Amino acid sequence: MRYSLRRVLWEGLRGQSGWKPAWREPEKRDSYDVVIVGGGGHGLATAYYLAREQGISNVAVLERSRLGLGNVGRNTTIIRSNYLLPGNIPFYEHSLKLWEGLEQEINYNAMVSQRGVLNLFHSDGQRDAFARRGNAMRLAGVDAELLGAAEVKAMAPLLAMENTRFPILGGLLQRRGGTVRHDAVAWGYARAADARGVDILQNCEVTGIRVEGGRAVGVGTTRGPIRAGKIGLACAGRSSQVAAMAGLRLPIESHVLQAFVSEGLKPLIDCVVTFGAGHFYISQSDKGGLVFGGNIDGYNSYAARGNLPLVEEVAEEAMAVMPRLGRLRVLRSWGGIMDMTMDGSPIIDRTPVEGLYLNAGWCYGGFKATPASGWCFAYTIAQGRPHALNAALSLDRFATGALVDEAGTGAQPNHH
Repeated sequence: MRYSLRRVLWEGLRGQSGWKPAWREPEKRDSYDVVIVGGGGHGLATAYYLAREQGISNVAVLERSRLGLGNVGRNTTIIRSNYLLPGNIPFYEHSLKLWEGLEQEINYNAMVSQRGVLNLFHSDGQRDAFARRGNAMRLAGVDAELLGAAEVKAMAPLLAMENTRFPILGGLLQRRGGTVRHDAVAWGYARAADARGVDILQNCEVTGIRVEGGRAVGVGTTRGPIRAGKIGLACAGRSSQVAAMAGLRLPIESHVLQAFVSEGLKPLIDCVVTFGAGHFYISQSDKGGLVFGGNIDGYNSYAARGNLPLVEEVAEEAMAVMPRLGRLRVLRSWGGIMDMTMDGSPIIDRTPVEGLYLNAGWCYGGFKATPASGWCFAYTIAQGRPHALNAALSLDRFATGALVDEAGTGAQPNHH
């Protein structure tokens, strides 16, 4: 079924009786060419691009609960490609280009809104660092603008420009950045993958990975065993636990990242704003709520909930950049389990276990990377080798020292 204005009007006239489920609820088969463990955005995008780009549709996506309940539905919805390092810029720019055509490609309203991402700077040193990043972006063909204080004030009038401690001197703007509705991404990719023959198995938790002669040949699940020609892991914060089923120890720590939504307001912020003197980012949803977040909770955890000191820290940073936000009420918060690598950049690669592939370590950047992550992971699984776009995101870089340290903080997962 194709969605269109004509279809919406027709169904309205006939009592909405002709709509069908967006995807099937298939029975598990005994074997598949490829099994993807994890039914979040990355796993579903991988399955879709395996079918669309690589011609492999005998694919199963295994999700332990229901679609959209993991990290893909627990983030602040930001998309951007304003990176500095050569290993990251082409990858995230490819992702942003895929976002720009995604809704037309999969025939689903994901609410892609390229409202701009504005990174504030508060010192001369920060300005120079942002100018360097912007120059690197432009050399790679990515849009970037360095704004002065007056231009920032005109773009976001509510900012506290002359805060004594954190004066806002300007910002780095990427106009093509913005936001996307998070759960709609999961639903859209699920529908598009299902239409190409992919089986999406919900409430199907993986309990083990079967390895024979050094090769992964199948998985055990709560719905019975499944044999597989190849297995792709896209399990986000659970990556270490699932990889351990195949005897792998990953260079990943799992931390909680909290996000918050305020009460609904009239239009207040028409772009994404990030606070350069701390780790705080904010935008406004189409329903009027302010969506914002900050740092990860510093301790290791698999609990999808955070702690109060981080709530206080995020509130303080919000007040520092926009004091008027102090009158708002926070309606709800949630926590996602972040798979933090030692250098802050992800892994899309083969593993030492033949037939087992890994997509993990996304830190804060997983949502914005969803299309390119699925596209590159599908290529890597199908071809048995990385694509040029994800060649630098290898698993063995932590052994060879070829790190992709975008933040420049060294091997400190809780600092990325």
